[in-house]
Amino acid sequence: MKKTIFTIFLITLGLVGIAQEGEVKEGWTNKGNVSFLFNQSAFSNWLAGGENNIAGTLGVNYDFNYKRENITWDNKIIGSYGLVKTKNAEFAKKTDDRIELNSLYGRKASGNWFYSGFVNFKTQLTEGYEYGTNANGKETRTSYTNFFSPAYLTFGPGMLWKKSDNLKVNIAPATSKMVFVEKDRTLPDAKYFGVDEGKNLRYELGFYTSGYYKFNIMENVSVENILNLYANYLEDPQNVDLDYQLNVVMKINKYLSTNVAFQTIYDDNAYKGFQIRQVFGVGVNFGF
Repeated sequence: MKKTIFTIFLITLGLVGIAQEGEVKEGWTNKGNVSFLFNQSAFSNWLAGGENNIAGTLGVNYDFNYKRENITWDNKIIGSYGLVKTKNAEFAKKTDDRIELNSLYGRKASGNWFYSGFVNFKTQLTEGYEYGTNANGKETRTSYTNFFSPAYLTFGPGMLWKKSDNLKVNIAPATSKMVFVEKDRTLPDAKYFGVDEGKNLRYELGFYTSGYYKFNIMENVSVENILNLYANYLEDPQNVDLDYQLNVVMKINKYLSTNVAFQTIYDDNAYKGFQIRQVFGVGVNFGF
């Protein structure tokens, strides 16, 4: 099943690429950027202390949208992968690992309102580990997650309010959410991302709202906000899942920028608390 879905994903991206390389249809617009952040610290006889380390993060944020008469179709790809290696650590550790695909289709109803349908897919690229130490104090790691374990597929009909490509809110009161995992990783009492032990799928039906707002604070400083909220009708609807992303790009020149990324997730099926990720650095930024 994984190979089939991944193949479909690759074919879809290929078709998008062919459409853009050939004659571009009226109404298509595309924009995005690729960034590489690099950090290094080195110490030699430094009495105040310190540990040599090296880190890098590669990211892509790409939009390809279509608009014609009463139709709007917005698509976004977000991907990033980062590693850090410190001198005294046994293993290199991930600082970021995700891929997210969004597609939002709307047909005009009235004013800024559209009848809509959306699809959101999220997963990671490589294995994730839990770290510890053995009896000898040596660092150990245990595989906990992997590509497509977990993976989230969310989709449903709704209503879209869209002021512009940079300001929109989608409301979907009958949204299906599917959580895919490797069944060999599941745990008793559905403690592995809410999936029952021995199974590889969890299905939810609930209320989904997403918001997108991008603006410039000043020249060459852009701020992108992405907010997703979801409540499961079938189990604990009061426990609202939250996923908020903040991406700030401060351009130094055409190719160099300071990038700030912040993300917080609340999903009590995965972890009973807030997950927080922050990335800050100066790096190469290529816009297209």
